[in-house]
Parts: sequence; C-alpha cells; structure tokens
Amino acid sequence: MTDRQGQDALLSPDSVLHRAAARLAQQFSGMVNDETVERVVFESYAALARTATVTTHLPALAERFARERLTALAQSRGFIAKPVPEVLYVCVQNSGRSQMAAALTRHLAGDRIHVRSAGSQPGMGLLPAVVTVLTELGIDVTEEYPKPLTDDVVRAADAVVTMGCGDACPFYPGKRYLDWDLADPADLDLEGVRAVRDDVRARVEALLAELIPAAA
Repeated sequence: MTDRQGQDALLSPDSVLHRAAARLAQQFSGMVNDETVERVVFESYAALARTATVTTHLPALAERFARERLTALAQSRGFIAKPVPEVLYVCVQNSGRSQMAAALTRHLAGDRIHVRSAGSQPGMGLLPAVVTVLTELGIDVTEEYPKPLTDDVVRAADAVVTMGCGDACPFYPGKRYLDWDLADPADLDLEGVRAVRDDVRARVEALLAELIPAAA
C-alpha cells in the first residue's frame, strides 16, 4: 500500500468512525457494551448524512451526536446521575422552534437544567431568521445543528415538549409531555419569527418556574 493509500484509509469515514467508536466505548465502559456504541456511532453518521450538504466534518459531528445519545442511554439506565431536570424539545425539522426553545432554556436557566432538541424530519441547518432573532438576545447558536429524534433521548428526558410534530415522539409512562402550538418560523417574515421567539420565551419561563422554582 502506498503512503497515499494509507492516508486515504486513515481518513475514510469508516476508519474515522471506528476510531470514534473506540474512544466512546472507553468513555462508556461498564455502561454500554462495545457493540451498542459502534451501532450508535454508525447510526448517528447515517442519520446526519441524510441531510448534510457538506460532509467534511460529518464524522466529528456524528461522534458528538453519538456521545449525546450514549449519555442519554446511560442516564436512562441509571449509570449516569441526572443532577438537574432533563428537557427535550421536538419539532419537525429541528431548525426553528425546538432550537429556539433549547437556546432560550440554556440562556435563562444556565446549568440548572439540561436541555436537548431533536426533529422528527431534521432539516439541513438552522433557519437564518432563527439565528438572527436569537443573536438579537445575545444567544450564539453557531455550534447547533439539526438532530434526528432518537429513542434514547426521549427515555432520558423528564419533560418532552413537542411542537407541530404530531405523534412522532414515542410515549413512555411516567414522563411529562407538553405540546406547544406555535407557528412555523419557516413560513414567517422576520417580525413573525420574533413574535414566535417571544412566545417561546414566555412558555419556557413558565416551564422553568415549574421544573426549577428558583429560576422564576
């Protein structure tokens, strides 16, 4: 094998993903078996690849997404403690409403709550208008990306908030489910998106007041 072929093998998605799986298997040793870790890594890559327009950084993004999923799985099995409430926001594309809710929750509650978001049919990226109206509040979402809805993050959540995604979210007894009727920012002008942002903020504040009263 030439040096060039060797470099290509090292940089191929499969090789990168296998190395990511090895790192995560070590991190979650005793909590999740190696086969499950590898399956989650490759599933995460495949799910993100369906809507990715640029694949250069996709393996790294898949590792990050897989780590989030494996953490949720370990939490649902009781291997990782949940010192603060877990909230999951779900909309269709995870590019507008659920991203706004997650960003506003982090902004308002800080480390007093842990938040995740997902989409039943994830889009290719956050809506530019959503990024704009959050930036107006000093909230940076440049590192965020649409993520597919997976069973593990639902199991780990204490509260699941859905927004226009129907019955796509699996139901588990004992969890709190809320459905917020919100306009889709994809169909609105900038002023309309600001109105949705402010509506989401009011709903988030009310939810936080119930989950962590000190946040009120």
